[in-house]
Amino acid sequence: MQAPDQATHDPQRRRILTAAILPALAVLMLWVVHLLAGAYELDLARFGLWPRHAEGLAGIVLAPLIHGDLEHLFNNSVPLFVLGWCLVYFYPRAAGRVTLGIWLLTGLWVWISARADRHIGASGVVYGLAAFLFASGVLRRQRALMAIALLVVFLYGGLIWGVFPIAPRMSWESHLWGGLAGLAMAIVYRKVPPAFLPDRTAESLDEPDGEDGPLTAPAHTPVGPRIRIVYEADPGDEVDDEELRWKRELGRRTELDDRSTDSTWPIEGPY
Repeated sequence: MQAPDQATHDPQRRRILTAAILPALAVLMLWVVHLLAGAYELDLARFGLWPRHAEGLAGIVLAPLIHGDLEHLFNNSVPLFVLGWCLVYFYPRAAGRVTLGIWLLTGLWVWISARADRHIGASGVVYGLAAFLFASGVLRRQRALMAIALLVVFLYGGLIWGVFPIAPRMSWESHLWGGLAGLAMAIVYRKVPPAFLPDRTAESLDEPDGEDGPLTAPAHTPVGPRIRIVYEADPGDEVDDEELRWKRELGRRTELDDRSTDSTWPIEGPY
């Protein structure tokens, strides 16, 4: 039989590893696109997002896949992987919809309101993921999720400066609208339960009393030894064996004393 500790931690390790698969594939795709563009001298910037122009509509979908240089790509790859892993690990039920919503909303809002220039890069998605993780932790008021929100602030708190028009070549509009898209997704999916839930098993075992005081058995309920169900045990078999033992003892005592017509169960006294 598998040890309880090993059975508990193996699924946890699998979740940690599997949550990294999709973010790693996304980052790998960005690098493949950039390397192929450099190898074949493809001008992918022309597929970037050009606000309020029909030919720039394709950039709503394609712009996050295009980067200007290796530095630009690397700066987006690390936070995209880390934040993507957090999203898939803690919110697997909403991860796909959240990413798609941030991707499309950011592109659409940039196309509507940004300055007339080519906008490329996945930084808008990065800002959206950071905003979603932070807001989701706060809205759900769970300590573990709020800790992730604080971690996001600690690691990427400097991103806040990216929403201001400081650097002329930086698409601060993508950063701003990406963050707002992340906040919107956090509000829309605030009721989607996260994968992480606090383990209250230990608390329930340590609190046998009810709301009105200690639990007592009804008058018609036999009072016997308390059976505790252990990890990976079969509770049905355990209860049946205990009941069978008492019945056998009752039968044995009945045979020894024919006058015994009023026995209680379980039997008190030495076995």
